Amino acid sequence: MDQLSLDDLRAVDERVLHFNPYGFGGQLTPEDALDFQQHVIGQYELVDQVAEGTRRRFEQLRHVYRYGLLCYDVFTMVGDAALLVFEQALRDRFIVFHAGAVHLRTKDGDVHRLEGVTNYGDFMDRYKELKGTRIQMGPDRSWTGFNGTLDGLYRWARREGFLRGQRNRGWEKAVTNLRNSVAHPNGFHLDGPVEAARTLSDLAEVINQLWGQATSGGRLYPAPVKRRTLAIAWHPITGSVAIGHVENLRTDPEQDDWQYVVVQGVFEPGQAEDPTLSHFDTLFEHTTYPCDLLWGPGSRAEMLQWVVSNPPMSDTREHLDRIFLLRHDADTLYVPQSPEVAAGLPQNERSGTWFAIRADFPTDAFAHVRSSVEGGEPRHQPAGECQRCHADTLKQGTWREALVAAQNAGAGVEPSRPTDARVPSWMPRSVVVLPAAR
Repeated sequence: MDQLSLDDLRAVDERVLHFNPYGFGGQLTPEDALDFQQHVIGQYELVDQVAEGTRRRFEQLRHVYRYGLLCYDVFTMVGDAALLVFEQALRDRFIVFHAGAVHLRTKDGDVHRLEGVTNYGDFMDRYKELKGTRIQMGPDRSWTGFNGTLDGLYRWARREGFLRGQRNRGWEKAVTNLRNSVAHPNGFHLDGPVEAARTLSDLAEVINQLWGQATSGGRLYPAPVKRRTLAIAWHPITGSVAIGHVENLRTDPEQDDWQYVVVQGVFEPGQAEDPTLSHFDTLFEHTTYPCDLLWGPGSRAEMLQWVVSNPPMSDTREHLDRIFLLRHDADTLYVPQSPEVAAGLPQNERSGTWFAIRADFPTDAFAHVRSSVEGGEPRHQPAGECQRCHADTLKQGTWREALVAAQNAGAGVEPSRPTDARVPSWMPRSVVVLPAAR
């Protein structure tokens, strides 16, 4: 081992100086590098409700992260240690949720009530001693298998509604695997400040979400998106499309040949912007974020007259774990619809097999159902959370059964029949699918 002096220990590791607010390149001064790295991790704050043990571990990691300026290896150590704190956060949330008492059931069907549970390690010791296999989970408090591992804790948190987002199920599995690789290492790796900061950022999002707080602009568990009143216009001949805030429209009397709709959607250029607004369809879900028709279609003069009595507004909408309904009839699979629009369909458009799907985006729901009904192998799971993609099948059955499942999942099913209108685009309303393999 190399012998180091105090001056050696105080010396700045020059590798860190190349990380700056513009990326990787020009070298910063040590003072500026420290300011920058402290600003990066200073953004990650935990809500007040977080358990003290989890909070102190997180603050410990943020404190040690700064010493990466003197020793680059610290970033690897912080990132690896953070992967272990994911499990601590879930354990602490488990104990807080059960408030000192956990019901368990053994493989023989015996039910026990564990009293005085204040420590997860103590709980697991008693759980194993009694040969527990199941605990009560979810709104219906059903008996569900529980093994006490990180993977089991993630499943528990989802059943209790603490974690959300179908795409995050895959991320949670990946974090579990990364944590296991840290706990049982096989080889050497070296991370930098970017990787360590990203892990701390993700850790903060998970912890806050477990205690009921979404992250504004978050990567994993973001807060509901802000929507504003927008005008989408298109030229019926050229197919050109324009999008803007209603309050910014020209109000002169001159007319044009464009068609207009007014919607409530996500459009904040440079901040949050729905890249699929140009595919808006009143009957089918094509947009990345929820987008609702307020008026139209019609001319600009008609639209401006409507706006006089309906001033622009803003709101927020949850965009994870949305509920979609899809219809598969003969060899045709239709694009996802909102439960309200599906509920308002005429009788002749209710035939076939219907799917009630929970997904973050309509494309995820469509891809899952298409893979389920086509003959390709391996097929996606026809019921429950799919392990091959980011979708959860709530029901496969008739139109009415799918609507009931959507309503039970919290979706609104008040029938709606908006005007049939769509912005000209290449997005289809249905596709021909191959028959399922027998």
